[in-house]
Amino acid sequence: MSMYEASPPPRSGPLMRLRLIRFVIFAIALAAAAVSARAEDDSFGGSFLNPFPQGDVYGLLVIGDDWADGLRSGMAEAFDGDTRVQIRPKPWGLNGLMRPDHAEKLAALEEDLKREPVNAAIVMLGLADRIASRAPDGKRFAVGTPEWRRDYADRADRLLKLLKRRNVAVYWVGQPNLSRPDPSAEAQMMNEVLRERIYLNGMKYIDIFAGFADETGSFDAWGPDLNGKIVRLRSNDGSYFTAAGNAKLAHFVERELKRDINQAKANRSLPLAGAEEEQSRINPDKARLAAEPKPVPRDGVEVQAPPGMTAMAGPAPQPADGDQKADNGKISLKTITGGREEQVTLDVLRPAIPASVIALVTRRESADRASQVGATLIDELAGGLTIMSSVTPSATAGLPGAARQSAAQTPYFRVLFKGERLQARPGRADDVSWPRADAGVEAMPPPRPAAPPRETGSNPAASPTEPSVPEVAPERPRRRKGTD
Repeated sequence: MSMYEASPPPRSGPLMRLRLIRFVIFAIALAAAAVSARAEDDSFGGSFLNPFPQGDVYGLLVIGDDWADGLRSGMAEAFDGDTRVQIRPKPWGLNGLMRPDHAEKLAALEEDLKREPVNAAIVMLGLADRIASRAPDGKRFAVGTPEWRRDYADRADRLLKLLKRRNVAVYWVGQPNLSRPDPSAEAQMMNEVLRERIYLNGMKYIDIFAGFADETGSFDAWGPDLNGKIVRLRSNDGSYFTAAGNAKLAHFVERELKRDINQAKANRSLPLAGAEEEQSRINPDKARLAAEPKPVPRDGVEVQAPPGMTAMAGPAPQPADGDQKADNGKISLKTITGGREEQVTLDVLRPAIPASVIALVTRRESADRASQVGATLIDELAGGLTIMSSVTPSATAGLPGAARQSAAQTPYFRVLFKGERLQARPGRADDVSWPRADAGVEAMPPPRPAAPPRETGSNPAASPTEPSVPEVAPERPRRRKGTD
């Protein structure tokens, strides 16, 4: 077959459709797992951090290898003077996920967290993870193979689930680019695996790759520091960071962490956002009232005691004279759901009105002119339902000499209740009529029509109704200086 002959079409049909179906099922399962994991972890009322840390101070622990050691020094400088955060003096050493003693390291970390709990953990590792994995049967798998990826993801899951059991929020810092191409490509491969596992476990992944690369994404030992000055950020070996690099590395974590702390502090005022001890810090009056003497029950009746006094047993208090009792009613509405008519019963609640409120509203009542609480408005709805409401217009209340206007005719009721559009006054800003009529400015009279020219002849008599118009000689053009 020559290069100009048509090549056979690629294989399609059941095999391609089967691959497409598998891909769609995998995507749906991945999205469902992410939503389920996020729903399980949303235990702090929408904030990533606990809004109520012990002593109102967030304890932080840095976990990882030599990268984490430099990151911890940069974070200590970034949070210097911030009383909301307390960082452990030393990072917890974990030299990668692929070490043979990984299980023992995790057990030791869990015991350490039991002795000294923390609120958040900053994890950064991977320098020593570019080693082959070993299966239980002794078989070895090279870095980057599917078997190695699965083993790496399982080990990351164990660490993340351990921290989740201890209610520790995790900020996992990804690996940077390296000077040598092959190790740098392996580091980015591990970042892809970790990013997926961190997201599915409801934790946060901090990508720092672009912060330490040049415009093309390649390795560059130099770059701008926190002040914008070009300095050396990476060491000579192409893996570690300088002091300025560690400060910039900590900046990415500091920015995310402070944002979550502010969000957690804002969620303190949400109802039911904390336990009773935590709520007592937000609402001290509620805690004070709860600590006061409780009512003494007698014959199934409870008597509330005033603040600072002991409750006395006695009969239940009776309503004061003049109070209007609650008058609740029911209405039935017919609705159509799915082509079927249904009847829904609703409760119409009218709370009790104290006598003091009625006396305050009716204080100007006289014998010859009775007053009422507001104005009664009646509106008819579809289905034979009538709504009666009582409103009091504040704009016209108490104006001396003002004529009383029906509440249903007031502009505020027509606009806000009925949704009508009022006619604008001529000349006002909301008047969009055209042409505009300027109020107070008299229109100019139309110009008088010019008289027809006189005919040549001897007809000196003019019409008595038409005034004579004098002829005006045309103006001669003026001669300019220097011209003939």
